[in-house]
Amino acid sequence: MKMIVLLKQTFDTEEKIKIIDGAVDERDAKYVINPYDEYALEEAIRLKEKHGGEVIAVGCGPDRAKEALRTALAIGADEAILLNDESISDDGSQLAAALAAVVAPLSPELVLAGLFAVDTGSGSVALQVAQRLGLPHASAALKLTVGTEEELSAAHAEGASHYALVERDVEGDTETVCIPLPALITAQQGLNEPRYPSLPGIMKAKRKPLKSVALADLAISAQQEEARTVRTELTPPPQRAAGKRLSGTPEEQARELVRLLQTEAKLL
Repeated sequence: MKMIVLLKQTFDTEEKIKIIDGAVDERDAKYVINPYDEYALEEAIRLKEKHGGEVIAVGCGPDRAKEALRTALAIGADEAILLNDESISDDGSQLAAALAAVVAPLSPELVLAGLFAVDTGSGSVALQVAQRLGLPHASAALKLTVGTEEELSAAHAEGASHYALVERDVEGDTETVCIPLPALITAQQGLNEPRYPSLPGIMKAKRKPLKSVALADLAISAQQEEARTVRTELTPPPQRAAGKRLSGTPEEQARELVRLLQTEAKLL
């Protein structure tokens, strides 16, 4: 089974991020694999260990994103592809079109991705990729099982030999769906416990292929559409002011609180 994992390199949320001139200061920022994509990568590796096949990590970003892909290779991916093209913006629709152009000729049986990226939080790029590739999809997977119709007691879908049984998070409850492969599934926190790269894995990763491609290198045409969203500026949240202690009777405190909410917090 050929599996594609969509990976994004994001800044480490545990680090202090500096914003300069409306953008993250990359000189002091630490970058890692998007945490939700780590769940997707771990699940792909577990499926490979159980069923066989190969895992290909696909990312889109500048040259520094190769570090995240090399980490994926060290963890257990067999191959990595970086789509490095300055013509691709941060707009979700353009990213999805570019990633779909990379994934389509690979003809995977399963595409896995994180539920969302922690830097933008949109959670739409992977699902747009599924739509462009014409794949059924399930989001926020908490448990994933892959097998034949008989193994999963799946409903019949003409032309499908294997299915994915997905237990997915639905706002505090769970829902179980069965979809035919090929399909795209996004990973929710709790799907598994991602592993760390081992020393032998790091050494093996040096011999694994990591290709860098541009849109012009692809065998199929990726129609670049107009960006639907544009980020004009990135700003840190305002510094939190010191708290205030209200004195007086409960009635006086309540009146003062309402006044502060109206005049300072502008909430009422």
